[in-house]
Amino acid sequence: PTVWTEFSRLAQEHPGVVNLGQGFPDWLPPKFAIDSLVEAALDSAQSPHQYTRPAGHPNLVRKLATRYGKHMRRDVDPFTEVAVTVGASQALYLSLQTIIQPGDEVILFEPFFDLYVSQVKLAGGTPVFVPLTFVPYEDDTETVVTGGDWVLEADKLKQAVTTRTKAILLNSPHNPTGKIFTRDEMEMVAEALELANPDCVVLSDEVYKYIVHSPPKERASEESLFCRGHVHFASLPGMWDRTITISSAGKTFSATGWQVGWCVGPNHLIARIHQLLPYVQFCASTVIQEALARSLTRADEPYEGRASYYDFLRHTYTRKRDLLASALIDAGFAVPDYDRTAGGGFFILARIGPKILSSLPESRINVPNDAAPNGEARQDWALCQWMAEQDSGVLCIPSSPFFSSLRVAEGVSDEFVRVAFCKTDDTIDAA
Repeated sequence: PTVWTEFSRLAQEHPGVVNLGQGFPDWLPPKFAIDSLVEAALDSAQSPHQYTRPAGHPNLVRKLATRYGKHMRRDVDPFTEVAVTVGASQALYLSLQTIIQPGDEVILFEPFFDLYVSQVKLAGGTPVFVPLTFVPYEDDTETVVTGGDWVLEADKLKQAVTTRTKAILLNSPHNPTGKIFTRDEMEMVAEALELANPDCVVLSDEVYKYIVHSPPKERASEESLFCRGHVHFASLPGMWDRTITISSAGKTFSATGWQVGWCVGPNHLIARIHQLLPYVQFCASTVIQEALARSLTRADEPYEGRASYYDFLRHTYTRKRDLLASALIDAGFAVPDYDRTAGGGFFILARIGPKILSSLPESRINVPNDAAPNGEARQDWALCQWMAEQDSGVLCIPSSPFFSSLRVAEGVSDEFVRVAFCKTDDTIDAA
């Protein structure tokens, strides 16, 4: 059992629960994306119902190469520097499989998306955890719990990197914290490569790049052309040749079931993925790839009164974030102050306050649970389980699955729960 199977079970057993747990939108993709899908499916001239090129449908890789060329401010070859995969998860899986040998180490910033650990192990690698330090705001006291910032400390990163380090997995905007790595922090990662194996690669997971709802104030001159507040790690000086950039369409177009992802990077890294792709599956869905290629063009056009779909997306998520943050504060949680903390993605890692904690029966804490980390339902897990079981309950995700076993045992994750705001206003209001 895992956190996902356990909390899916709770959702099924309590049909009245409001689900703010898993990160998928509960609304339709934009109309232009659906129109693109229908048009692609009916296009007899293109005939996109047969196999396409294993490394990526020509129409799509051309669009991605053009776009990433502008992102990275360099030419990107569509046929040698782009690989299309079945979602970003497979893009990461294939990247690790082509880089990691048994005994190699992979740096993960903690907390981390839980899938990362299993994929590193499947490739024969050893996860090495570098903790992000939670720094509460200055008005935090024993009786007043506040939000804060998650900070990467250079010393902790340097201590973890060795000549056995073959990959550093960077996720910005970050799941589960919503953190956007600062330029200084990205430069720390770049500098750490000097201590690593000469073949060490940065895997930059950027699936939330279009959902920067609170952009860093210092980024105006260096941010991506299309992604306000986002800096592509590969665009840093000297980093193109040592980076595989990973992304997908699901989060951006509210179509997680489309399952189209991609890798972008130098030919010497992408060629290995091209070689492996036909042995994993012959190709990602041709019709979905064609639909996405058409959608990318339309997304730049004015949409719902905004300059583009991407602008609309940011404003929508900013409003939903504020709606959820207000509700969490009223319930007794502490959340980031987005006037001083940069944020992206569609999760809030809320901090459990004394008001909400006082409602949790002590008998629920630290009881055996096979699905929980270390086999024990610590405070965060117990609270999420208890909230889901109440009449008119709310389902959130405990933070402990996003931490290493050691940090969970130390109680670092006890204070936090992950809450999603990629939900309709009615769903958030019901919570």
